[in-house]
Amino acid sequence: MIRFSSMLLLMGLVLTARAELTIDITQSADGAMPVAVVPFAGVPMPVEQSVHQVIEDDLARSGRFRATPVSQMLARPSRQAEVDFRAWRLIKSEAMVVGGVEASGTPGYYNVRFELLDVFRGQRLLGSSFNGIPAADLRGLGHHIADLVYEALTGDKGVFSTMIAYVIRSGDRYLLQVADVDGYNPRTVLTSDETILSPAWAPDGQRLAYVAFENRQPVIYAQNIGSGQRQVVSRYPGLNGAPSWSPNGRSLAFTLSKDGSPDIYVSELGSQQVRRLTKHYGIDTEPVWSPDGRSLYFTSDRSGGPQIYRIPASGGSATRITFEGRYNARATLAPDGERLAFVHGGEGRYRIALLDIKRGTFQLLTDGRLDESPSFSPNGRMILYTTTDREREMLAAVSADGRVRQQLAMQQGRVRESAWSPFLK
Repeated sequence: MIRFSSMLLLMGLVLTARAELTIDITQSADGAMPVAVVPFAGVPMPVEQSVHQVIEDDLARSGRFRATPVSQMLARPSRQAEVDFRAWRLIKSEAMVVGGVEASGTPGYYNVRFELLDVFRGQRLLGSSFNGIPAADLRGLGHHIADLVYEALTGDKGVFSTMIAYVIRSGDRYLLQVADVDGYNPRTVLTSDETILSPAWAPDGQRLAYVAFENRQPVIYAQNIGSGQRQVVSRYPGLNGAPSWSPNGRSLAFTLSKDGSPDIYVSELGSQQVRRLTKHYGIDTEPVWSPDGRSLYFTSDRSGGPQIYRIPASGGSATRITFEGRYNARATLAPDGERLAFVHGGEGRYRIALLDIKRGTFQLLTDGRLDESPSFSPNGRMILYTTTDREREMLAAVSADGRVRQQLAMQQGRVRESAWSPFLK
C-alpha cells in the first residue's frame, strides 16, 4: 500500500556477519569501465572476509564498472612492479587493483596493502597500507578501499561504507534492521508484534527515528543504534507519523493530527517544544528537509489529490512543486537539493520519478507495479526504494539517471520501508 493512502488507514486505527540480502544487478550502464581486481596475494581468506572480492563486488554493483573475470587474467601480480601493462591492455582492462593480505604479529590481525593502476598510462593512481586490521574488520576495509577506488576513477565519493535501514515482516513479527549497504552485518534495532514504519537516519548516522505502534497507537521514537537508548519524540492522541531529521540533527519534522486534520509539526529535541508548520483541512504528511534547512517538502491532498509542496522552515505559505499526473507523494531530496525523487502514480501503477526542481524536467526511473519509499544515496547517484515483484516485497535501487538497476531480495520475510544512511563519521 502506498504511504499516503496508508495515512488514511493509520488515522483509524542479533548481530550476524552473513548477508541477509541477495543483490542482483538487473541493468548496468552502457559503457561501464572494465576494471580488473586481481585476487590479493598472501593469506587465503574466507570469501566473506576476502578484501579483493568485496572491492570487486562493490564496484560491479555501482553499475559504472565491469569486472574483468579471473579466468581472463594472464597473471596475478600483487604490486605495480610485477605488472606487464601490455598484457592487461590486450584484455581491455582500463584500470586494475592489486594488493596483498598478510598476517601481522598478533593472531587474528592482518596487514593489507593495495594499489590502483591506470592500465593505459601505466601509472599508479593511488595506494596505501593498513596494518593491524582484525579479521572482523576486513569487509569494512574492503568497502573503504572500494570507496577510494570509486572516487579516484569517477570523481564522486563512494558510498560502499554506508548503511541501509529497512523493516522486515516475518510471520507476525516486525523487525527494524540496519545493515551494510551490501546486506552484510544486519543488526536488529527493534522487534515488535505491531507495525514499524518510516525509519529515518539522523545526519550523524548514529540515530534512527521511526514510528512504532504500541497497543495499536503510533508513537515516534529516536534511537541510538549503538547503545540502543531511545526516547519518545511524539505520543499525542491520533496520528504520529513520518519523522524527518533536520540537517543539523537537532529537530524532527513529522505529522500530527492532535489538533484536527493531519498537519506538519517540528519538534526541537532538546527542549521538546513542538510548533505547527501547516494548518489546512487537507492531509499534510511526509515532510522532508531541504539540505540547507531553510524549507521542507511535504505531501498534501489540498489540491484534490496527493501532490508535493514546499514551505519555509520558519512557516508561511506552501508552494506546489509537482504537477505531472494526479498522484505524487513521498518525496526525498538529493544531497544537492536540486533534484526530488518521489512516488508517481498513473496507469494503475506506482513508480519512482525524478524532478529537476530548477529546470522542471520530469523523468520516470522505474517500471514496477508498486514502487515506494525512495531514499537517495548520500552521493546522490543512486536511489533506494521498495518494490513488489510477483507478490514478493523487496528492496531495489536505481541510478538517478535510470541507467542502472538492482534488486535486493531478502532471504526470509518481506522487506519494506527503506532508508539510506548519510556518510558515516
